[in-house]
Amino acid sequence: MILEFLFPLRHDAPWLSWLNVLRYVPFRIIAAAASAMFISFFLSPWFIRELQRKQIGQVVRADGPESHHVKSGTPTMGGALILLSVLLPTILWCDLSNVFVWATTAVTAGYGVIGYLDDYLKIKAKNSRGVPGRYKMLGQLLIAGAVMTYVFFAERHVPPDWWEIRTRLAVPFVAFAKHPITLPIALYIPFAVLVVVAMSNAVNLTDGLDGLAIGPVIINGATYLLWCYLAGATFGIANVSQRFIVARYLDIPGIASVGELSVYCGAVVGAGIGFLWYNTYPAQVFMGDVGSLALGGGLGMCAVFTKNELLSIILGGIFFLEAVSVIVQVTSFRLTGKRIFLMAPIHHHYEKKGWPEPKIIVRFWIISILLALISLSSLKLR
Repeated sequence: MILEFLFPLRHDAPWLSWLNVLRYVPFRIIAAAASAMFISFFLSPWFIRELQRKQIGQVVRADGPESHHVKSGTPTMGGALILLSVLLPTILWCDLSNVFVWATTAVTAGYGVIGYLDDYLKIKAKNSRGVPGRYKMLGQLLIAGAVMTYVFFAERHVPPDWWEIRTRLAVPFVAFAKHPITLPIALYIPFAVLVVVAMSNAVNLTDGLDGLAIGPVIINGATYLLWCYLAGATFGIANVSQRFIVARYLDIPGIASVGELSVYCGAVVGAGIGFLWYNTYPAQVFMGDVGSLALGGGLGMCAVFTKNELLSIILGGIFFLEAVSVIVQVTSFRLTGKRIFLMAPIHHHYEKKGWPEPKIIVRFWIISILLALISLSSLKLR
């Protein structure tokens, strides 16, 4: 919005020439991150007080770790403020004509609504059930399916460079141009929807300890920020024939318009850092499903648009591990009557083993950083 209104004014007067800086994506990334951090950091105290006043508190699982019972009543649904801190700066600083930004924010907002309904029902009924799983999953599938159908079929409304490679699958640590894998569009769209829904629910499952989910979300957001920027970065604008296209040099999927999605990622990082100030152990507020489902959906969209669907398993390894631990636990119990872990998701397993909560959180953050570095190394190791 700021780009649309202020950038055209740069030629109106000499003293407005500084507005030319708005054309540069790195500046708007920094501006979005700073704006999101400011909103999240400074509105959180008021927001927490309002949650306390309205008695919007966490409902703890009856079968959860005993140490979690003291968290009952802690203000939840802090993810609503995260959503505001992400969506508002994104709209303010991004190019409003960019289809990838709108598609990602649509999924983020839509999943936020589903999460809000889930949190609301939990609080109203005073139990941890919320929206039945099948209805929550159906809503996620419908939202992701509608958005993916649009960006995969609306040829007149999407960039040509995306249209050409939209069904090509990038394999981690393999050059994109030399070893392309093309899937039928009837297969790729369900696959892309699965990536978004799986990431959303995996982040939701990870959100079980103070700051455990938001840390990897920040790390993943920062990694996708860099990847989005590199996918669309070019240098030497004055002479088209001599432009240096970064994606071509790195042999990664090159989609010029995806670079604008890095502004969204900057907002995610900024909002996450601001929220972490109050969510770190011992947490003053929890994000709830309204935050975890929305942030996970946004990260899944970034994975699809940068063609990193498979790499997201490595980058989001913490989320993947948490989700797999639940699947393994449920499958084992149903088939054999035995549990693999003391409790699932896996962070509860380590709690049951006697690990202090801060130790689990920090160690999972460290693993997430290492996985992000491995993922970024694929830019050159291919």
